Amino acid sequence: MNDAQVNEKGKVPYWVKLTIIFFFGWIALYGSRAIVGPLMVNIGAEFDLSKAQLGSIMSIFFIGYTALNIPSGMIGDYLGKKKVLVTGVVLFGGFTIIAGMMPTYVTFMFAWVMVGIFQGFYYGPQYGLSSEAIPKHRITLGSAIINSGMAFGLSIGYYISSISVGEMGMSWRAPFYIIGVPIIIIGLVMLWIIKDKPKAQPAAENGAPKQKVKLTFKDLFGNRNINLAYITIFCSIYGFFVLVTWLPYYLETERGITGTQISTIASLMPWFAIPGSLIFSWVSDKIGRRKPVLLIMLPLSLVAILAVPMSESMPVLIGALILYGIVGKISTNPVLVAVVADNSPRHALGTSFGVYNCIGMLGSVFAPTLTGFLSDKTGSMDSGFYFAAILICIGIVASLFIKESNNNNEEAKA
Repeated sequence: MNDAQVNEKGKVPYWVKLTIIFFFGWIALYGSRAIVGPLMVNIGAEFDLSKAQLGSIMSIFFIGYTALNIPSGMIGDYLGKKKVLVTGVVLFGGFTIIAGMMPTYVTFMFAWVMVGIFQGFYYGPQYGLSSEAIPKHRITLGSAIINSGMAFGLSIGYYISSISVGEMGMSWRAPFYIIGVPIIIIGLVMLWIIKDKPKAQPAAENGAPKQKVKLTFKDLFGNRNINLAYITIFCSIYGFFVLVTWLPYYLETERGITGTQISTIASLMPWFAIPGSLIFSWVSDKIGRRKPVLLIMLPLSLVAILAVPMSESMPVLIGALILYGIVGKISTNPVLVAVVADNSPRHALGTSFGVYNCIGMLGSVFAPTLTGFLSDKTGSMDSGFYFAAILICIGIVASLFIKESNNNNEEAKA
Protein backbone atom coordinates (compact mmCIF):
# COMPACT_ATOMS: atom_id res chain seq x y z
CA MET A 1 0.00 0.00 0.00
CA ASN A 2 1.58 3.30 -1.08
CA ASP A 3 0.82 6.88 -0.11
CA ALA A 4 -1.04 7.53 -3.36
CA GLN A 5 -3.44 4.67 -2.64
CA VAL A 6 -4.14 5.62 0.96
CA ASN A 7 -4.77 9.28 0.05
CA GLU A 8 -7.26 8.42 -2.68
CA LYS A 9 -10.18 10.89 -2.95
CA GLY A 10 -8.78 13.06 -0.16
CA LYS A 11 -9.89 10.62 2.52
CA VAL A 12 -8.00 10.00 5.75
CA PRO A 13 -5.53 7.23 4.90
CA TYR A 14 -6.54 3.82 6.21
CA TRP A 15 -3.21 3.35 7.95
CA VAL A 16 -3.75 6.62 9.83
CA LYS A 17 -7.16 5.38 11.02
CA LEU A 18 -5.56 2.14 12.17
CA THR A 19 -2.80 4.01 13.97
CA ILE A 20 -5.37 6.10 15.85
CA ILE A 21 -7.63 3.23 16.89
CA PHE A 22 -4.69 1.04 17.90
CA PHE A 23 -3.40 3.99 19.96
CA PHE A 24 -6.69 3.83 21.88
CA GLY A 25 -6.31 0.07 22.09
CA TRP A 26 -3.07 0.49 24.03
CA ILE A 27 -4.74 3.07 26.28
CA ALA A 28 -7.31 0.38 27.08
CA LEU A 29 -4.69 -2.30 27.78
CA TYR A 30 -2.43 -0.22 29.98
CA GLY A 31 -5.20 1.75 31.65
CA SER A 32 -6.79 -1.45 32.94
CA ARG A 33 -3.42 -2.74 34.17
CA ALA A 34 -2.38 0.55 35.81
CA ILE A 35 -5.45 0.86 38.03
CA VAL A 36 -4.07 -1.94 40.22
CA GLY A 37 -0.81 -0.16 41.22
CA PRO A 38 -2.36 2.58 43.41
CA LEU A 39 -4.78 0.00 44.85
CA MET A 40 -2.13 -2.42 46.13
CA VAL A 41 -2.39 -1.21 49.73
CA ASN A 42 -6.22 -1.41 49.65
CA ILE A 43 -6.33 -4.85 48.03
CA GLY A 44 -3.62 -6.18 50.36
CA ALA A 45 -5.51 -4.93 53.41
CA GLU A 46 -8.85 -6.42 52.34
CA PHE A 47 -7.44 -9.85 51.45
CA ASP A 48 -4.57 -9.84 54.02
CA LEU A 49 -1.77 -10.39 51.49
CA SER A 50 2.04 -10.37 51.70
CA LYS A 51 4.10 -8.40 49.18
CA ALA A 52 4.82 -11.57 47.23
CA GLN A 53 1.07 -12.30 47.08
CA LEU A 54 0.39 -8.74 46.02
CA GLY A 55 2.96 -9.13 43.24
CA SER A 56 1.26 -12.35 42.18
CA ILE A 57 -1.84 -10.35 41.20
CA MET A 58 0.03 -8.95 38.21
CA SER A 59 2.17 -12.05 37.66
CA ILE A 60 -0.88 -14.31 37.30
CA PHE A 61 -2.50 -11.70 35.05
CA PHE A 62 0.54 -11.76 32.78
CA ILE A 63 0.69 -15.56 32.75
CA GLY A 64 -2.72 -15.47 31.07
CA TYR A 65 -1.68 -12.62 28.80
CA THR A 66 1.62 -14.19 27.79
CA ALA A 67 0.17 -17.67 27.22
CA LEU A 68 -2.22 -16.36 24.57
CA ASN A 69 0.25 -14.24 22.59
CA ILE A 70 1.53 -17.00 20.29
CA PRO A 71 -1.84 -18.78 19.81
CA SER A 72 -3.61 -15.48 19.09
CA GLY A 73 -1.02 -14.54 16.47
CA MET A 74 -1.34 -17.93 14.78
CA ILE A 75 -5.15 -17.90 14.94
CA GLY A 76 -5.15 -14.34 13.60
CA ASP A 77 -2.95 -15.36 10.65
CA TYR A 78 -5.30 -18.28 9.94
CA LEU A 79 -8.84 -17.02 10.68
CA GLY A 80 -8.39 -13.27 10.42
CA LYS A 81 -6.64 -10.78 12.67
CA LYS A 82 -9.68 -8.53 13.03
CA LYS A 83 -11.89 -11.27 14.49
CA VAL A 84 -9.31 -12.21 17.11
CA LEU A 85 -8.47 -8.61 18.00
CA VAL A 86 -12.03 -7.30 18.42
CA THR A 87 -13.17 -10.36 20.37
CA GLY A 88 -10.28 -9.96 22.78
CA VAL A 89 -10.85 -6.25 23.43
CA VAL A 90 -14.58 -6.58 24.11
CA LEU A 91 -14.13 -9.58 26.41
CA PHE A 92 -11.24 -8.16 28.43
CA GLY A 93 -13.31 -5.01 28.97
CA GLY A 94 -16.17 -7.15 30.23
CA PHE A 95 -13.99 -9.19 32.57
CA THR A 96 -12.41 -5.99 33.95
CA ILE A 97 -15.87 -5.03 35.19
CA ILE A 98 -16.48 -8.56 36.52
CA ALA A 99 -13.13 -8.53 38.40
CA GLY A 100 -14.30 -5.52 40.38
CA MET A 101 -17.36 -7.45 41.50
CA MET A 102 -15.54 -10.47 42.92
CA PRO A 103 -15.90 -10.88 46.72
CA THR A 104 -12.87 -13.07 47.50
CA TYR A 105 -9.19 -13.18 46.56
CA VAL A 106 -9.64 -16.45 44.64
CA THR A 107 -12.62 -15.26 42.58
CA PHE A 108 -10.96 -11.90 41.97
CA MET A 109 -7.85 -13.64 40.68
CA PHE A 110 -9.93 -15.87 38.39
CA ALA A 111 -11.64 -12.86 36.78
CA TRP A 112 -8.35 -10.95 36.64
CA VAL A 113 -6.51 -13.76 34.84
CA MET A 114 -9.38 -13.83 32.32
CA VAL A 115 -8.67 -10.13 31.66
CA GLY A 116 -5.07 -11.13 30.99
CA ILE A 117 -6.06 -13.99 28.70
CA PHE A 118 -8.24 -11.80 26.51
CA GLN A 119 -5.66 -9.01 26.46
CA GLY A 120 -3.38 -11.68 25.02
CA PHE A 121 -5.54 -11.61 21.87
CA TYR A 122 -4.29 -8.11 21.09
CA TYR A 123 -0.59 -7.85 20.37
CA GLY A 124 0.11 -10.25 17.48
CA PRO A 125 -3.01 -9.45 15.42
CA GLN A 126 -2.66 -5.71 16.05
CA TYR A 127 0.95 -5.44 14.94
CA GLY A 128 0.27 -7.83 12.07
CA LEU A 129 -2.49 -5.50 10.83
CA SER A 130 -0.51 -2.30 11.38
CA SER A 131 2.65 -3.71 9.75
CA GLU A 132 0.64 -4.62 6.66
CA ALA A 133 -1.04 -1.21 6.45
CA ILE A 134 1.60 1.35 7.48
CA PRO A 135 4.02 2.37 4.69
CA LYS A 136 7.43 0.78 5.31
CA HIS A 137 9.28 4.08 5.56
CA ARG A 138 6.90 5.12 8.34
CA ILE A 139 6.66 1.82 10.22
CA THR A 140 8.76 2.83 13.23
CA LEU A 141 7.08 6.22 13.65
CA GLY A 142 3.64 4.65 13.19
CA SER A 143 4.47 2.02 15.81
CA ALA A 144 5.70 4.76 18.14
CA ILE A 145 2.39 6.63 17.87
CA ILE A 146 0.51 3.40 18.57
CA ASN A 147 2.82 2.63 21.49
CA SER A 148 2.34 6.07 23.01
CA GLY A 149 -1.12 4.85 23.98
CA MET A 150 0.70 2.88 26.68
CA ALA A 151 1.83 6.16 28.25
CA PHE A 152 -1.64 7.67 28.20
CA GLY A 153 -3.10 4.41 29.53
CA LEU A 154 -0.66 4.21 32.44
CA SER A 155 -1.28 7.78 33.48
CA ILE A 156 -5.05 7.53 33.07
CA GLY A 157 -5.15 4.28 35.06
CA TYR A 158 -3.06 5.75 37.89
CA TYR A 159 -5.27 8.83 38.12
CA ILE A 160 -8.55 6.88 37.95
CA SER A 161 -7.51 4.88 41.03
CA SER A 162 -5.89 7.75 42.93
CA ILE A 163 -8.75 10.19 42.40
CA SER A 164 -11.71 7.80 42.78
CA VAL A 165 -10.31 5.92 45.79
CA GLY A 166 -7.67 8.19 47.33
CA GLU A 167 -9.44 11.55 46.88
CA MET A 168 -13.15 10.69 46.54
CA GLY A 169 -13.21 7.81 49.02
CA MET A 170 -14.79 5.27 46.66
CA SER A 171 -14.31 1.52 47.06
CA TRP A 172 -11.15 0.07 45.49
CA ARG A 173 -13.52 -1.81 43.17
CA ALA A 174 -14.82 1.38 41.50
CA PRO A 175 -11.87 1.87 39.09
CA PHE A 176 -12.57 -1.51 37.51
CA TYR A 177 -16.07 -0.34 36.58
CA ILE A 178 -14.96 3.12 35.50
CA ILE A 179 -12.45 1.82 32.95
CA GLY A 180 -14.26 -1.33 31.82
CA VAL A 181 -17.09 0.39 29.94
CA PRO A 182 -14.87 2.59 27.68
CA ILE A 183 -12.79 -0.49 26.82
CA ILE A 184 -15.85 -2.26 25.42
CA ILE A 185 -16.70 0.86 23.37
CA ILE A 186 -13.16 0.92 21.92
CA GLY A 187 -13.58 -2.71 20.86
CA LEU A 188 -16.82 -1.90 19.04
CA VAL A 189 -15.17 1.03 17.22
CA MET A 190 -12.43 -1.37 16.09
CA LEU A 191 -15.11 -3.65 14.66
CA TRP A 192 -16.29 -0.73 12.51
CA ILE A 193 -12.90 0.62 11.37
CA ILE A 194 -10.63 -2.39 10.82
CA LYS A 195 -10.59 -4.08 7.42
CA ASP A 196 -9.09 -7.54 7.61
CA LYS A 197 -7.22 -8.68 4.51
CA PRO A 198 -9.20 -11.08 2.26
CA LYS A 199 -8.09 -14.66 2.55
CA ALA A 200 -8.08 -15.39 -1.18
CA GLN A 201 -5.12 -17.43 -2.43
CA PRO A 202 -2.53 -15.17 -4.10
CA ALA A 203 -2.08 -15.88 -7.79
CA ALA A 204 1.15 -17.09 -9.30
CA GLU A 205 2.59 -15.59 -12.47
CA ASN A 206 0.79 -18.14 -14.68
CA GLY A 207 -2.57 -17.31 -13.07
CA ALA A 208 -2.77 -20.44 -10.94
CA PRO A 209 -3.17 -19.96 -7.19
CA LYS A 210 -0.02 -20.18 -5.16
CA GLN A 211 0.27 -22.95 -2.64
CA LYS A 212 -0.26 -21.66 0.90
CA VAL A 213 3.08 -21.00 2.58
CA LYS A 214 3.53 -23.24 5.59
CA LEU A 215 4.75 -21.69 8.83
CA THR A 216 7.93 -23.33 10.08
CA PHE A 217 9.99 -23.21 13.28
CA LYS A 218 12.77 -21.58 11.26
CA ASP A 219 10.44 -18.69 10.36
CA LEU A 220 10.18 -17.79 14.04
CA PHE A 221 13.59 -18.66 15.46
CA GLY A 222 15.91 -19.00 12.47
CA ASN A 223 16.80 -15.32 12.23
CA ARG A 224 19.63 -13.95 14.36
CA ASN A 225 18.26 -10.43 14.66
CA ILE A 226 14.78 -11.58 15.68
CA ASN A 227 16.24 -13.81 18.41
CA LEU A 228 18.33 -10.92 19.73
CA ALA A 229 15.21 -8.72 19.70
CA TYR A 230 13.44 -11.40 21.77
CA ILE A 231 16.23 -11.32 24.39
CA THR A 232 16.36 -7.52 24.47
CA ILE A 233 12.61 -7.04 24.87
CA PHE A 234 12.48 -9.56 27.74
CA CYS A 235 15.17 -7.65 29.64
CA SER A 236 13.57 -4.30 28.88
CA ILE A 237 10.05 -5.39 29.83
CA TYR A 238 11.21 -6.89 33.13
CA GLY A 239 12.55 -3.53 34.33
CA PHE A 240 9.51 -1.72 32.98
CA PHE A 241 7.07 -3.87 34.95
CA VAL A 242 9.08 -3.56 38.13
CA LEU A 243 8.30 0.16 37.85
CA VAL A 244 4.73 -0.16 36.55
CA THR A 245 3.69 -2.64 39.25
CA TRP A 246 5.60 -1.42 42.28
CA LEU A 247 6.37 2.28 41.79
CA PRO A 248 3.12 3.60 43.37
CA TYR A 249 3.57 1.23 46.34
CA TYR A 250 7.26 2.16 46.60
CA LEU A 251 6.46 5.88 46.59
CA GLU A 252 3.85 5.45 49.31
CA THR A 253 5.59 3.01 51.65
CA GLU A 254 9.28 3.89 51.23
CA ARG A 255 9.16 7.54 50.16
CA GLY A 256 6.14 8.68 52.19
CA ILE A 257 4.20 10.14 49.25
CA THR A 258 0.38 10.00 49.35
CA GLY A 259 -2.75 10.81 47.35
CA THR A 260 -2.64 12.15 43.81
CA GLN A 261 1.04 13.01 44.28
CA ILE A 262 1.71 9.31 43.74
CA SER A 263 -0.04 9.37 40.38
CA THR A 264 1.59 12.65 39.38
CA ILE A 265 5.11 11.34 40.04
CA ALA A 266 4.43 7.86 38.65
CA SER A 267 2.94 9.44 35.50
CA LEU A 268 6.14 11.30 34.71
CA MET A 269 7.59 8.11 33.25
CA PRO A 270 4.81 7.45 30.70
CA TRP A 271 4.32 11.11 29.77
CA PHE A 272 7.97 11.64 28.93
CA ALA A 273 7.93 8.37 27.00
CA ILE A 274 5.76 10.02 24.35
CA PRO A 275 8.32 12.52 23.00
CA GLY A 276 11.12 10.01 23.61
CA SER A 277 9.35 7.35 21.60
CA LEU A 278 8.54 9.68 18.72
CA ILE A 279 12.01 11.23 18.55
CA PHE A 280 13.99 7.98 18.70
CA SER A 281 11.61 6.28 16.27
CA TRP A 282 11.94 9.18 13.82
CA VAL A 283 15.72 8.94 14.09
CA SER A 284 15.60 5.18 13.51
CA ASP A 285 13.44 5.64 10.40
CA LYS A 286 15.60 8.54 9.19
CA ILE A 287 18.88 6.63 9.34
CA GLY A 288 17.23 3.34 8.39
CA ARG A 289 18.94 1.51 11.27
CA ARG A 290 17.86 0.19 14.66
CA LYS A 291 21.05 -0.91 16.43
CA PRO A 292 22.68 2.53 16.99
CA VAL A 293 19.44 3.83 18.49
CA LEU A 294 19.13 0.85 20.84
CA LEU A 295 22.72 1.28 21.99
CA ILE A 296 21.93 4.82 23.10
CA MET A 297 18.61 4.05 24.77
CA LEU A 298 19.43 0.88 26.71
CA PRO A 299 22.52 2.21 28.60
CA LEU A 300 20.54 5.31 29.57
CA SER A 301 17.72 3.04 30.77
CA LEU A 302 20.26 1.26 32.96
CA VAL A 303 21.34 4.56 34.51
CA ALA A 304 17.71 5.50 35.20
CA ILE A 305 16.80 2.18 36.83
CA LEU A 306 19.87 2.34 39.11
CA ALA A 307 19.13 5.94 40.06
CA VAL A 308 15.70 5.06 41.51
CA PRO A 309 16.96 3.13 44.58
CA MET A 310 20.22 5.09 44.81
CA SER A 311 18.66 8.55 44.82
CA GLU A 312 18.58 10.31 48.19
CA SER A 313 16.48 13.28 47.14
CA MET A 314 13.13 13.64 45.42
CA PRO A 315 14.49 15.79 42.53
CA VAL A 316 16.99 13.03 41.64
CA LEU A 317 14.24 10.38 41.80
CA ILE A 318 12.00 12.50 39.58
CA GLY A 319 14.89 13.02 37.14
CA ALA A 320 15.48 9.26 37.02
CA LEU A 321 11.81 8.57 36.20
CA ILE A 322 11.83 11.25 33.49
CA LEU A 323 14.98 9.76 31.97
CA TYR A 324 13.51 6.26 32.04
CA GLY A 325 10.37 7.57 30.37
CA ILE A 326 12.40 9.09 27.53
CA VAL A 327 14.55 6.02 26.83
CA GLY A 328 12.78 3.10 28.56
CA LYS A 329 10.63 0.23 27.36
CA ILE A 330 7.83 2.31 25.79
CA SER A 331 10.37 4.18 23.65
CA THR A 332 12.50 1.10 22.96
CA ASN A 333 9.61 -1.08 21.84
CA PRO A 334 8.90 0.62 18.47
CA VAL A 335 12.55 0.21 17.49
CA LEU A 336 12.49 -3.49 18.41
CA VAL A 337 9.16 -3.88 16.61
CA ALA A 338 10.90 -2.52 13.52
CA VAL A 339 13.68 -5.12 13.95
CA VAL A 340 11.04 -7.87 13.94
CA ALA A 341 9.15 -6.31 11.00
CA ASP A 342 12.41 -5.96 9.02
CA ASN A 343 13.35 -9.60 9.51
CA SER A 344 10.04 -11.55 9.63
CA PRO A 345 8.49 -13.42 6.67
CA ARG A 346 5.34 -11.61 5.52
CA HIS A 347 3.17 -14.75 5.78
CA ALA A 348 3.93 -15.04 9.51
CA LEU A 349 3.80 -11.44 10.76
CA GLY A 350 1.05 -12.03 13.31
CA THR A 351 2.77 -15.13 14.68
CA SER A 352 6.20 -13.46 14.73
CA PHE A 353 4.86 -10.54 16.74
CA GLY A 354 2.99 -12.94 18.99
CA VAL A 355 6.23 -14.81 19.76
CA TYR A 356 8.09 -11.53 20.25
CA ASN A 357 5.56 -10.24 22.75
CA CYS A 358 5.17 -13.63 24.45
CA ILE A 359 8.89 -13.90 25.17
CA GLY A 360 9.11 -10.26 26.15
CA MET A 361 6.09 -10.44 28.43
CA LEU A 362 7.60 -13.33 30.37
CA GLY A 363 9.45 -10.45 32.04
CA SER A 364 6.09 -9.10 33.21
CA VAL A 365 5.25 -12.52 34.67
CA PHE A 366 8.41 -12.71 36.77
CA ALA A 367 8.93 -9.03 37.66
CA PRO A 368 5.97 -8.38 40.03
CA THR A 369 6.28 -11.54 42.15
CA LEU A 370 10.09 -11.73 42.14
CA THR A 371 10.36 -8.08 43.17
CA GLY A 372 7.87 -8.68 46.00
CA PHE A 373 9.76 -11.82 47.03
CA LEU A 374 13.10 -9.97 47.10
CA SER A 375 11.48 -7.17 49.07
CA ASP A 376 10.09 -9.63 51.65
CA LYS A 377 13.51 -11.30 52.01
CA THR A 378 15.67 -8.15 52.16
CA GLY A 379 13.24 -5.77 53.83
CA SER A 380 13.67 -3.24 51.02
CA MET A 381 12.45 -2.89 47.46
CA ASP A 382 15.89 -1.66 46.34
CA SER A 383 17.02 -5.23 45.56
CA GLY A 384 14.28 -5.54 42.96
CA PHE A 385 15.54 -2.49 41.08
CA TYR A 386 19.13 -3.76 41.16
CA PHE A 387 18.09 -7.12 39.72
CA ALA A 388 16.23 -5.31 36.92
CA ALA A 389 19.44 -3.38 36.18
CA ILE A 390 21.36 -6.65 35.75
CA LEU A 391 18.87 -7.81 33.13
CA ILE A 392 19.13 -4.53 31.22
CA CYS A 393 22.90 -5.15 31.01
CA ILE A 394 22.10 -8.47 29.30
CA GLY A 395 19.80 -6.61 26.87
CA ILE A 396 22.62 -4.21 26.00
CA VAL A 397 24.92 -7.14 25.19
CA ALA A 398 22.23 -8.74 22.99
CA SER A 399 21.75 -5.50 21.04
CA LEU A 400 25.48 -5.32 20.37
CA PHE A 401 25.22 -8.50 18.27
CA ILE A 402 22.40 -7.30 15.98
CA LYS A 403 23.62 -7.23 12.36
CA GLU A 404 22.19 -4.71 9.91
CA SER A 405 22.72 -4.41 6.18
CA ASN A 406 22.49 -1.27 4.09
CA ASN A 407 19.08 -2.32 2.72
CA ASN A 408 17.17 -0.63 5.51
CA ASN A 409 19.05 2.61 4.99
CA GLU A 410 18.29 2.57 1.26
CA GLU A 411 14.58 1.91 1.91
CA ALA A 412 14.42 4.72 4.46
CA LYS A 413 15.64 7.20 1.86
CA ALA A 414 13.29 5.96 -0.85
